Amino acid sequence: MKYTVALAVAEEGGFTVRCLELPAAISEGGTKEEALENIKEAIELVLEVTQEQAGILGEVAKVDVVSA
Repeated sequence: MKYTVALAVAEEGGFTVRCLELPAAISEGGTKEEALENIKEAIELVLEVTQEQAGILGEVAKVDVVSA
């Protein structure tokens, strides 16, 4: 699955990156490439935690949403 991420130059140097679809997924890196690799790990961790939490809540279903 593909996610949209936003890269920004950090004031202290390097880059910050956040996932637009998963606001909890935020990371950073010294270079764009490093930041993009790091956000992949952050996205995986957010999805893992979300799935664990969903199991606690009860029945889980997936829905398709068609964007405009």
